[in-house]
Amino acid sequence: MVASQIHLVRHGEVFNPERVLYGRLPEFGLSNLGVAMAAAAAVDLVERGRPVRRVIASPLQRTRESAAPIAAAFSLPVEIDERIIEPTNRFEGKRMSGEHGALRDPRNWPAMLNPLRPSWGEPYRAISARMLAAIDEAYNSVTDGDVVLVSHQLPIWMVHRALAGEGLPHDPRGRRCALSSITTLSWRGEGLVEISYANPAAALQAGATDVGAV
Repeated sequence: MVASQIHLVRHGEVFNPERVLYGRLPEFGLSNLGVAMAAAAAVDLVERGRPVRRVIASPLQRTRESAAPIAAAFSLPVEIDERIIEPTNRFEGKRMSGEHGALRDPRNWPAMLNPLRPSWGEPYRAISARMLAAIDEAYNSVTDGDVVLVSHQLPIWMVHRALAGEGLPHDPRGRRCALSSITTLSWRGEGLVEISYANPAAALQAGATDVGAV
């Protein structure tokens, strides 16, 4: 037997008053709004009545904090998997837009030459491969019930596109992966498929800041 469902949960809003691209930088935890978003995701999973057996998070602070209310709701520890971390990005710590944004600086333009890879960070294929490997291991790690993986927007979106048979290169503005959203996967026929997408923190997102990665 294996897991019934895998839930890919994105972290909540991060406290980021300077609006920099935080990537893998340390000490970027949830804002007060982000804490409420993470709680909304936990409530959503509880209300589904799903038997969650494991809660696994990326090692970054914002994902561990977002996993905490889910783990508490199911009386489970928060486990860590390095494979579901945010991708590397050469623009970490920089503001991307605005008068002095990184996109306006000619010194940064060589990093933008190949958006299909992308040239500014970890290749899309590498992100997809490590995420799918972590999901496969999680899927086979329990004899029944569900597993929750708390990760980041781009890694979750790579899984979505890979399972949908879509090309991995994409316009970041078109990602459907809101803060504290839940993308649910299950095994159907010969493979893993996406069966639902939920946005339990939608009511909290109007004033949220979401500029953490590209």
